[in-house]
Amino acid sequence: MTQLLQQIINGLSLGSIYALIALGYTMVYGILKLINFAHGEVFMVGAYTGYYSAGALGISAYEAQHRDFPVYLGLIVLVTAMATAALLGVLIELLAYRPVRNAPRLTPLITAIGVSLFLQNAGMLLFSPNPQRYPAILSEVRFEFFGVIVTNIKLTIFVVALCLMLGLHLFVQKTWTGRAMRALSFNIDAAKLMGIDTDNVIRSTFAVGSALAAAGGILFGLDQITINPLMGVLTGLKAFVAAVLGGIGSIPGAVVGGLLIGLAEQLTAGYLSAEYRDAITFVILILILLLKPEGLLGVVRVEKV
Repeated sequence: MTQLLQQIINGLSLGSIYALIALGYTMVYGILKLINFAHGEVFMVGAYTGYYSAGALGISAYEAQHRDFPVYLGLIVLVTAMATAALLGVLIELLAYRPVRNAPRLTPLITAIGVSLFLQNAGMLLFSPNPQRYPAILSEVRFEFFGVIVTNIKLTIFVVALCLMLGLHLFVQKTWTGRAMRALSFNIDAAKLMGIDTDNVIRSTFAVGSALAAAGGILFGLDQITINPLMGVLTGLKAFVAAVLGGIGSIPGAVVGGLLIGLAEQLTAGYLSAEYRDAITFVILILILLLKPEGLLGVVRVEKV
């Protein structure tokens, strides 16, 4: 029982990171029907922005003096990374996706793969291909409850991710831009006829999704300790599977799918073997495509041809 609770706590922490990344996939697909395969690299850029921002704010001096990095500086690191990733997302949309928006569907897909490869190689040139140890923005403190070890880092990851997901929900449901996003998701042509600036809404969608991915990158660095320029490849694919599992295009589905993938990984590693933790994600993908291709919370939409 103790081991099960431990794996569930670890799975929810990891799954909340996948959920943050999956939200970007599902928001873009919900509006443009585009799978943004460069999203994993935006997650990577967010992690590195946090890495260098913490260094610029003098985290090494705090570590040398055995002092905790102040919370307000940690928030500055988070906001800086999210803003940088949002700008990158907007640039990707403007330079890569907008010119091929009305092209056949295969063209934007190939473009997305090309942007992903470009960012991977640019990351290796700029950041070095060697793994980097992530700065201790938050010093680890362990608590034990009935044999279950819980760290403040795991709790922080879950709470921060939950707050960001709740913020996204309020943004989509309560703001004008959020209502416009829902309108575009329902029918982009009708939204244009109603006077909605579709380019601005799509730009906002990329910005918000990219900012959430950057937050996931910082939380991933805190949890996994090391980062590298190719970290977005596998993690991005897992987040994409999470979006498909929950129902791609569904924001609640992306959250549910991310948490389920995180739990499945940790339970597989704990009860079968750590060697299978990555494979289980793609087994789930195959099963969901065979048994329920619309996802757990997705809906079947009939398209007229």
